[in-house]
Amino acid sequence: MSDKKHTKEHDSTAKKDTKQHSAPKAKSVASNTVKSNRLKLLITIIARKKAEYFTDLIQSFDVNMQMVVLAEGTANAKMLGLLGLLDSEKAVIFSVIQENKVADAMSMLEHKFQTIKDGKGVACTIPLTSVIGTLIYGFLSNNRMTVKESK
Repeated sequence: MSDKKHTKEHDSTAKKDTKQHSAPKAKSVASNTVKSNRLKLLITIIARKKAEYFTDLIQSFDVNMQMVVLAEGTANAKMLGLLGLLDSEKAVIFSVIQENKVADAMSMLEHKFQTIKDGKGVACTIPLTSVIGTLIYGFLSNNRMTVKESK
């Protein structure tokens, strides 16, 4: 009877050890999964004549897709004069960027807004919660080796 009891204890201990050792292996996923590289929409509003410069600057952060929309500020001429702004012609740049590169991009944009002549602007990000298809995600994140997250 003691041999059966010893065997049951040994089996239960072995099962616990197996679960503990196999659980991390099941959760290990390649570093380029969808979950680890979330995307954000970076919106940058700048003077229209600086649009090309800022699109090139943003592209250096592995941004594959950008869209530039021409816009006009809403302030009247009197308000523009008070603020010291010359024109109200703006460009809005929509860029899809990886979440892990946002901090560097925002830091660079802030630096350029302060140092470039007529380079004032505004930038913010919005998280993207879903993208249809892993190939599209791979393109937007500039990661051709993207794999789906295993459940």
